[in-house]
Amino acid sequence: MSAIKLEQIEGNDAGLKAALTEAHLPTDDIEDHGRTFFRARLSDGRAIGFLGVERCGDDFLLRSVVVLPDHRGQGLGSVLVERAVAGLDPGGAVFLATTSAAHFFARLGFSDVPRESVPAAVLATRQLSSICPSSATIMRLTRPPT
Repeated sequence: MSAIKLEQIEGNDAGLKAALTEAHLPTDDIEDHGRTFFRARLSDGRAIGFLGVERCGDDFLLRSVVVLPDHRGQGLGSVLVERAVAGLDPGGAVFLATTSAAHFFARLGFSDVPRESVPAAVLATRQLSSICPSSATIMRLTRPPT
């Protein structure tokens, strides 16, 4: 799995938009300022997935994690999330919202949190304030102390 590289891409990347659309993930705000997206590639150059991170004050919103269909079921989603989180400031909390992948993220150390405990900067993102339904599960990563 060490052969996986994350390369930063723009929110208007056609591959990103197609992968998110196919996975039924939102694309409404991917070109907005303040989002950082990555394409994950194998050492031979094949794209295997995408993910995004949005900075929210001192915290982060993990978003748009998708493994391409030909590469699913190999544990690559876990690797993508772990690599992305490893590159973030360890002083910030990492949140996400999901309507269908809570079990997956729970295996990676994320736990459900009540909406009222989420920092205002995270709640103010378009993702949480208007795109994701209010029924979405909000999760926070429990990271070991640094």
